[in-house]
Amino acid sequence: MDWSLLGCGASGHVTFAPDEPGLRERLGVSTREGAAWRCLRCGTFVIGEPTVSGPVSAAPRVRQDKELRSALILRVFAVERFLRAIIFGGLAIAVWRFAASRMSIEQAYDHALPGLRAFLGQLGFNVNHSKLLGLIQHAFTLNTRTLTWLALAAAGYAVIEIIEAVGLWLLKRWGEYFAMIATSVGIPYEVYDLTAKVTVLRLAAFVINVALVVYLVVTKRLFGARGGKKAYEARLRSASILQAEIGALAAAPAAPGPYPGQAGQAGRADEPDRPEETATAPEQPAAAPEQPAAAETAGKTDRPHGTRAAGITDQPPGAETARGPGQPTDAAATSSSAAE
Repeated sequence: MDWSLLGCGASGHVTFAPDEPGLRERLGVSTREGAAWRCLRCGTFVIGEPTVSGPVSAAPRVRQDKELRSALILRVFAVERFLRAIIFGGLAIAVWRFAASRMSIEQAYDHALPGLRAFLGQLGFNVNHSKLLGLIQHAFTLNTRTLTWLALAAAGYAVIEIIEAVGLWLLKRWGEYFAMIATSVGIPYEVYDLTAKVTVLRLAAFVINVALVVYLVVTKRLFGARGGKKAYEARLRSASILQAEIGALAAAPAAPGPYPGQAGQAGRADEPDRPEETATAPEQPAAAPEQPAAAETAGKTDRPHGTRAAGITDQPPGAETARGPGQPTDAAATSSSAAE
């Protein structure tokens, strides 16, 4: 069962229009029929004016899914506590009035008892073995002080049950603690009663009280169980649609930044140019001076003294001057060989 949708069907959707622009875009959408806002309980987009608007701090507190189911269960226990309070409150009033006018009540009882016995005898009931009449006759033997204490005890128990019922109905944390402690105190006495005699009423009361204690400790994480209050509140926040949208907005990627090599230059467009950050290439070192000795020996290998280099042939005298027109001079030839 979708408890969130069931809650919206019972009490209506709860939409919210935040003032924050980014969150407002996530919770609202434009349609042909008009603006639609997302329900904080079931997540459905509802066309029309939002239920609540304002800053995020003014967002309504909405119960969802398992929390709604838990609220229903706690209020069922609250109704049972109210019924107990009514019963014991009425018993306290009856005992108090009986203690105040016991003599007149006893006389009226003695006067009406013969007729009551005859009537019940015709119906087939043996009045002599009636537990109710035996309890009434035993009450007449009690003194006024004892009856007063019984009335006060019944009234005190009724007050405790009312406090439990109010706290559970309002779904308050203090009400859960109070109900758990008050119910746990009475469980040992109920166990003692069951050891003496098992009845349907005693067994039903015992099962209800044990179920309430276990449910409160496990689901509400009382007294540090399953992480305690922090874990319980963290689970509520994780289930909240508003908190989920706030988290998604915070985790959304920012605008695309510079390339990795430009990370150091991001956001510095408005700064004045600095000499060390100009785009010009660094000054190149001056060219090395010519080294004739190195130029003359470039490409030559070591050879014994008096040998000629490979590729050089003997030429007759005056061959160096027998150059045709357009031939390079000796200096140009030397430069050419050095360049090679």
